[in-house]
Amino acid sequence: MNSFAFVIILLQLSLANAANFTQVFEWPDGMDYEWPSEASRTNALNERTFKPENIQPRYMAVYGTRIFLSLYRYGIPATLVSLPTSSASSASPKLTPVPSWDMHGEMDCNKIQAARGLEVDSIGRLWVLDNGSENCKSKLWTIDLVNNDHTEVIHRFPFPFYYHYSINDLVLDETPNETLAYISWRGVIVFSLERNQSWIVDTPGIKVDSIALSPKEEPRQLYLGKRYSNELYSISVSALRNGTRTANLQLIGRWTEKHNAYRMLMNNHGTIYTAFLWRHDVSSYNTSQPFQEQRFHDFGDLMAIWPFTFALDSSGTFWMTEKKGTAYKSKFRLLKAAVGAESYMSEPPKTDGRFTGKRQIDYSALIGSLALLLVFSCIVNLWFTLRMRNSKNSNEQRNAGAEEMELPTALNHVSTEMEDEEPLLR
Repeated sequence: MNSFAFVIILLQLSLANAANFTQVFEWPDGMDYEWPSEASRTNALNERTFKPENIQPRYMAVYGTRIFLSLYRYGIPATLVSLPTSSASSASPKLTPVPSWDMHGEMDCNKIQAARGLEVDSIGRLWVLDNGSENCKSKLWTIDLVNNDHTEVIHRFPFPFYYHYSINDLVLDETPNETLAYISWRGVIVFSLERNQSWIVDTPGIKVDSIALSPKEEPRQLYLGKRYSNELYSISVSALRNGTRTANLQLIGRWTEKHNAYRMLMNNHGTIYTAFLWRHDVSSYNTSQPFQEQRFHDFGDLMAIWPFTFALDSSGTFWMTEKKGTAYKSKFRLLKAAVGAESYMSEPPKTDGRFTGKRQIDYSALIGSLALLLVFSCIVNLWFTLRMRNSKNSNEQRNAGAEEMELPTALNHVSTEMEDEEPLLR
């Protein structure tokens, strides 16, 4: 097999391991709600409680055939909505408030005010982080998706407003003894469901923006994205479970993008997917290996502050919303890709009864690197081949020139002999 054929095969293998996104829905003129009536929509527009251009997905969770989105809070009447994963209609679906329109109200402390981070636990409860308002403290909701969306507040955080203003995302740690939520804040907030208690863990020197939890294999690590920075840190989960109030941070690496990572997601193989402010691609990092950033997918120039939000479902499908355009004219798409990995909430894959999530090898990255190396070597070989041919052609041209200089004498000699033989032929 020649080197070019080998390169083609490796490139095909690399592409086969890359994410192949397909479009599920598209909203070329922006998203909108499923309103109770057209009159209610008109009233909201007139009262300026609904500004369609302000709809912006921030966080996502997937359960069964439903996709849940939390939306940027300002200028919209509901910040927690759902979409179907598919539709028989050719029209893209509208956003349905969850659990209902009646459970949303910006000024009511007993309603959902500003939904942020979302996660579905192992028994089908959607956990919703609610940032509250200037007059209402942050709170944590659960919505029982297998019991008619039964909704309840499970905790109200005791911290003053300036503390909880920057609460963003959450991850869940389900242990045999209790369920813990780790919440990104200026530090980390830990919540125990069984104790109904929450406490602050200081993260000296960093304010936390994004958060991800390693797969269900001990010892687990909590990964933190530093706000206004490209640095990635980790904390021992066992220390958090044991009640530490000050984290011992470990610097894992630095993303190539200088903007901070506003969204991180871990799969059950140990790979983190990361989105950055203003950046039009998603990066990944295999946490079982030394830090090395990989390009998961590039979507072109999107011109958006928060271009993406994403989640994994139980069948190994990666779901993503994509925003393109400015705040005044935005186009949205819902995309999906089969990646062969589930959320960190699922058990890691097993081989011969042993976990393999922490020991996976990023074959796609390895194949891609080998393919790139071989392509480069082939280019170099081609360059040398062409150079040798050019050199050979130059030598042949010089030799041909030398022969042409001798050719007239030889031709004159031959023509004289032909003239001498001509009479004989006659």
